[in-house]
This record gives sequence, C-alpha cells and structure tokens, in this order.
Amino acid sequence: MAPTSNPRITTLDFDANRRPRPHSRGSHPSIGDDDFDFMGQVAEEIIERDRLRMRREVMRVLSFVSAVLMCLCAGSITSFSLYGARFLTDLHYTQFRVNAVSITAELAMYLPVPLFGYLCDRYSPPPLSFLASLLFGAGYLLAAYTYKAGPPPDAVKHGEGWPFGVMILAFIGIGAGTSCMYLSAVATCAKNFSNAKYRGLMLAVPIAAFGLSGMWESQIGAHLLYQKLPNGQKGEVDVFKYFIFLAGTLIGVGLLGTLGLQIINEEELIEQGVEALERSGLLEESEFFRDSDAGTPVNYGGVEPRSGSPSPSDDGSENLDLDLSESQMLKRREQDQRLRKKKWWLLNHATRSFLTDRTMWLLAAGFFLLTGPGEAYINNLGTIIPTLTPKSYFDLTKPPAGHASTHVSIIALASTFARLFTGSLSDLFSPPSQPENPPSTRVSFSRLVLLLPSAFLLLLSFLILALPFLTASNPSLFLLSSGLLGLGYGASFSLVPIIISVVWGVENFATNWGFVAMMPAGGAAVWSIVYSAAYSSASEGVEEGECRGYACFGAWAWGCAASVAVAIVLWCFAWRTWKKRNVIV
Repeated sequence: MAPTSNPRITTLDFDANRRPRPHSRGSHPSIGDDDFDFMGQVAEEIIERDRLRMRREVMRVLSFVSAVLMCLCAGSITSFSLYGARFLTDLHYTQFRVNAVSITAELAMYLPVPLFGYLCDRYSPPPLSFLASLLFGAGYLLAAYTYKAGPPPDAVKHGEGWPFGVMILAFIGIGAGTSCMYLSAVATCAKNFSNAKYRGLMLAVPIAAFGLSGMWESQIGAHLLYQKLPNGQKGEVDVFKYFIFLAGTLIGVGLLGTLGLQIINEEELIEQGVEALERSGLLEESEFFRDSDAGTPVNYGGVEPRSGSPSPSDDGSENLDLDLSESQMLKRREQDQRLRKKKWWLLNHATRSFLTDRTMWLLAAGFFLLTGPGEAYINNLGTIIPTLTPKSYFDLTKPPAGHASTHVSIIALASTFARLFTGSLSDLFSPPSQPENPPSTRVSFSRLVLLLPSAFLLLLSFLILALPFLTASNPSLFLLSSGLLGLGYGASFSLVPIIISVVWGVENFATNWGFVAMMPAGGAAVWSIVYSAAYSSASEGVEEGECRGYACFGAWAWGCAASVAVAIVLWCFAWRTWKKRNVIV
C-alpha cells in the first residue's frame, strides 16, 4: 500500500467530510477536535491541583507565622507590674485605684471574649485583628498622655492631671484589644491545623508566644526605655515612652494580622461537623435539613438545561457557552448560599450543645478558680516586693525579693516553657480519637494527667507565699513562687483550649474557648479586691501608707491556695464524667 500524505491517524479521521467544530474563546475543546490532547489536559489538571495545594499550604504557613507574631506582642498587659507601682508614686493613685485600673483591663480583656469569638467564627479573623489595632492604638496613646499630664486634682492638692476616669477608659481599650488580637490568632491556628498530627503543639505555640510577650516587652521597657537618674545611672522605666512604644508596635502587628490571617479549607471543617451530626442522627431532627431535602435536588456532575436555550445539536455554540457560564455562576452562588446557611446552623447548634453540657461548666468553674488568683498575683507582685523589703535594708536598688521586671520575665519564661512542653506531650501521648486496628502499643494518657499536676504547681506557689516561715522570712523564695506560678498558669492556658477543641470540635472553637476564657476576669477581680483590702488594712496608721510584712499578703495567699484546690477537685469530677461517656480527652 502506498504511503499517504498524512501518516498521523487521529480519532474520527475516517470521516473525510468531517469539519472541525469551532469553539469560542474560553470553552474547552471537544473530543472530536483535531488538536485535542487528552493526556495534556490531564497533566494540566494535575499541575493545577498541585499548584492549588501548594498555595493553600503556603497560606497556612503564612497565617501561622502572622498568628505567632501577633501573640508575641498581644500580651502587653502582663507587664502591668512593671509600671503599676509608678501610678502610686507619680500619679499619687491609691492602691485601690491602681487595682481598679488592672481590674478594668482584666474585665475588658475577658468579658467581651464570647462576643469576639462569635464574630470570629462567623465573619473570619481579619476584621477582629483590625479592630485590635484600633483599640490598642487608642488605649496606649490615651494612657501615655494621661500619665504625662500628672496627678489628677482629686489625688493631690493643686493637681492638674487628667481625671482618673480617662486612665480607666484607656485600659478598657487595651484589655479589649488584647482579647481581639489573641483570639483571632489562636482561632486561626486551631482551625487551620485541626486535622494535623501535632495539633496540640500548633495551638500551644501561639499561646506560648502570648505568654512570652510580657517578658520581652518588659525587658525593653526596663533596659532601653528607662529614665536617667541625676547621677547618670539607669533608673526605672519611662512610662510615657513605654506606652508610646507599645501603641506603635501593636498597631503594626494588628494590621499584619488583617492581611495575613486566613482560614484554609473552612468548607471541609463545616462538612466534617455536619457528617459528625449525621452519624449521631441529629440532622433528622433539624428543620433546616428537612426543608433542604424536600427541595429540588442538586444536579451534581451536570448542568440543568434552561428553557429556551439551544440544544447541543444546534449551530449556536456561542449561545450554549454563555448559557453554560451563567448556569455555572448561578450554581456556584446557590452552593455558596447553602454553605453559608449550613455553617450558621452548625455553629448555632454547636453553641447550644456546648452551653448545655455539664462538664463544660465544671471545666469553666475550675478555670475561674485557678486563673483568677494567678492573674491577681501577676498584677500585684509589683506591690508585694516592697512589703518583703525591710525598712533598714541598705540597698533599695536591689530588693531581696527581686525586681518586678525579673519576676515578670520569670513568669513569662516558665509559662512559655510549660505551654510548649504540655502542648507537645499532649500530641505525643494523648489517646487516639478513634479505635486503632490493630491496637497501637505506644504509651498514651489523658490530657488531664498533664492538667492536674500543673494546677498543683500553682497551688504550691501560693503555699510558699502563704506559709509565714517561708517567703516572709526568706524574701528570695518569692522568685521560686513566681517560677512555679508561671509553670502552672501557663500549662492551664495551653491545655484547657486543647481539651475544648478535642471534646467539642474546632468549628465553633473561638466561641467555645471565648466563653471559658472569660472566666479569669471574675476571679482576678475578686482576688485583686481581697488583696487591696488586706493591703490597706495592714497599712492603716503606717507612715505614707506603705505596708510591710506578712500581714500585707498572708490571708490573701491562703485564700488563693484554697481556690486553686477547689479547681483541682472540679476538674477531677469533669474527668470522671468524660470517662463514663467514653469521651477521649
């Protein structure tokens, strides 16, 4: 047979009269086209899929980095002890007023957290980060100029400073900005790494960074933004410059989070939550899903024909492409709307389930009783140090109980170590969420095995301070007390949100954790008021109102120790209930 002029044989080349069908720009070639390359199209789809996966992973990593940087700056309120005592000396505030400022910041930081968590779950983290930059900027700038104005008229005679209420208003903004920035960052990490092998560590890292923020910020204040004494030596922190520094830094990281925080594959989280409810049979009771099932079924894998549109056999190929494009856009909008409704239904159902769970209230009450004393300790250690310094002490620049900045750094470092350590152990030794086949031989234990000993360390910290023959006689033991408190306090703030994400899922994590994270506000307020009352009572009749000795803090320390002990008991009851329900924690 003589060779032909066209040795390449393609599909349908047997039809000599066939003419290739032109297709409009943007449409895909059909199987009948001469230039159709099936393997090439498959390769392009694989490349596009890998490119999309890589883009998601890059966005996940960038969001994690942004979250860690935000948390590394957001905990500025933990350095309150660095300048709290300066409110007594420079602004002539009473101890009650100083504690009123710290309590206001605590309440503003914790009470709105459920609302911020609700907004974060439903409208994504970036708007919350932008709000944090505004609140921090306004709060610290207002506090800086209130401090610079000097004592108010009701504090000293002929005082010309701004009213005390302005300082309260400033710290309301600081407290609210702290919760906004912290919650938006932590929620992003919890959702982006919900299915990761080291989910506990990825959640513990930003939480640990939050605890570390007070350390480096207080060190900058103490060693860079200090006042020079007349003899040229380094004095205490320049509070005005310190507040300006914090305002600029936090505005910047808040804007960074606005651009950098992204929830990756949120649709998958919603679908996983719905599937879990389907297995439990709860969806059958939902009016939302009954109405959806009664409606028109979705035509997966095809496009519904439109009335009046040309059929594939017509010559109007361009009109058909337009109809396909419009149908795809309409279908996409319907899917987005349905996903949004499904998300809101799921989150509302998760909120109701969380709030009606008895174990949640045991967990939250324990968190209230444990973190409240810890917050009060951190806020008031700056005034405890002078009570442990004898009047006859020869070198007031080196108090025997240590400087406030040293204690803040010790607590921050111990807290950071505890958060990372317990977060890592919770990943390595936590029991599997599903039965393994074949059963695994690795050692595993509940996260409560880590949480309860951590709470005991906090209890031991207050006992060291409460026993009169320890810290009162040996002020240097106050440093040990701060170290133990940092370990127990940090571990609880790492393990409790991890437990919440494991028991109640991550779809509604910001709302659930926000509700429990609100608890320390009440505890901090109660124990700060108790401390102020004991301090004022012990300083009555003393020159310049300065309190000295064990009476200034002894009764308060015993009360805090009792509060932590009750928290341990409540968590034991919660653990017992989870075991009965076969809930793996």
